[in-house]
Amino acid sequence: MPDLPKKKVGIVACSGEELPEGAVTRLAALKVLEQLRPDDTVTICLPLFLAGGEGDRAFARFYPTIALDGCDRRCAARATEQYSGKPAASVVVGDVAAECALGQIAGLRRLNAAGGQAVDVTAERVAALVDELLDKPWRRRGGAATEPPAPPEPQTAAEATCACGSGIPVQTIAIDGQRVTLVALPLIFAQFHQAGKAPDDGVARELLDSVRIYNPLPADAEASYAEALVRAYTAFCAREEAPA
Repeated sequence: MPDLPKKKVGIVACSGEELPEGAVTRLAALKVLEQLRPDDTVTICLPLFLAGGEGDRAFARFYPTIALDGCDRRCAARATEQYSGKPAASVVVGDVAAECALGQIAGLRRLNAAGGQAVDVTAERVAALVDELLDKPWRRRGGAATEPPAPPEPQTAAEATCACGSGIPVQTIAIDGQRVTLVALPLIFAQFHQAGKAPDDGVARELLDSVRIYNPLPADAEASYAEALVRAYTAFCAREEAPA
């Protein structure tokens, strides 16, 4: 199996500017990314995601994501599900504020007291979900703590990391006249080449099985995918074996 980068959780926030709750999503996401869980999270840019950013979409297909929405329209959650798959978790600021009886959130450029509280509570909620998704041993599972809580670490400033720079390799190949982007394909090709597997029809099934681990493959197009994968792998081997 290819050696992919460390597993992280993607945070995709709606950041809707027409509602105070949109400001809460943006600030809560930044707090998680920069203070609470800087080593375990990356940000997914929603506009780039919608525009077809392959790095962000590839990340959301392979790694778990948390959709952070301001209202019940759930723009971030719906976009994630449409282009990459259902998010692993979804948080709606309006719901969190109601559950915690924070009062009316107001302010666009400067949030009121309820809005400030919503930022803190929402960020803590998202951070707890990150721990659950990464299976942190000190978090509660099945209603009981498996280990005593770890002492809190000092909150130091860190730069939020973007999913488009997460290091997940992708490659686009032509299949039945359409361009299809596949996650981890360069690593799969490199692994097969290092194992000495010849680029012929005999390796087609193994390529399909490996690619399927990281990508959804339509059952009725397996033959086309196999042919395209062998063709791309043949080109990869030719490049690797070409004289320097």
